[in-house]
Amino acid sequence: MPGHKKFTIEERVRWGDVDAARIIFYGAYIHFFEFAETELFREAGLAYGTMFDELKIWLPRVHLECDFRRAARLDDLLEVSVYVGRFGTKSMKLNFEVRRKHEDDLIATAHFVLAAVDQDTFETVPIPAEMRERLAAYDASE
Repeated sequence: MPGHKKFTIEERVRWGDVDAARIIFYGAYIHFFEFAETELFREAGLAYGTMFDELKIWLPRVHLECDFRRAARLDDLLEVSVYVGRFGTKSMKLNFEVRRKHEDDLIATAHFVLAAVDQDTFETVPIPAEMRERLAAYDASE
């Protein structure tokens, strides 16, 4: 898809994110991905505080993969980018890229698969059209 955008946040590697060697602990990335995802949705007009109430769905993560390419260290300023890798009928894939600010080399890449489920029954349901439309600018559909 031509011209998709990536949404990027900046996060500093803090003391609570690192191990004894002052290298980022893998679990800290999950928080960074969550922050980027939440802010992407907010930027698209789908703030979690209201979106779930309006669309009557939840978006549980059903799959997560992450590749760690380089070590991030205490006090590094990271850029965490996110975009839609694919829209399925009832699920969507979000892709993540992590770099040090002002560097091109990837530190980590990841993707999450989010399923749309009915809030009452937890049965899978189609991704709402409004969500697809609002996230269209960030859709890379592989």
